[in-house]
Amino acid sequence: MLINFDAIEEIVTPGFLGGEGTLRARRWTDELGKIMRGTLDPGSSIGLHTHETSSETIYILSGTGKVLYEGQYEPLRAGSCHYCPKGRTHSLINDSAAPLEFLAVVPNQ
Repeated sequence: MLINFDAIEEIVTPGFLGGEGTLRARRWTDELGKIMRGTLDPGSSIGLHTHETSSETIYILSGTGKVLYEGQYEPLRAGSCHYCPKGRTHSLINDSAAPLEFLAVVPNQ
């Protein structure tokens, strides 16, 4: 199955999950989970949150930033892949001067 993110409406969300700045995202969902192509503008973040019912995998497409995972910062750049297992806490942060583009997969578990 092909997912054409360019054909999906972009949703702009300020302060996503209590984060800073703006998240721009195109999301595909079905009963088995969701896949999102997102962009965090410079200085933006996805707020710290716990994955109570699912895991999440984030693959960095372009840009640099960091993830706060279980209290530790991990650097991210294009080609990095961050995994947050079910029950764990994380936040995605763009602390650079350029957009941070990523692909996130959240399966229903």
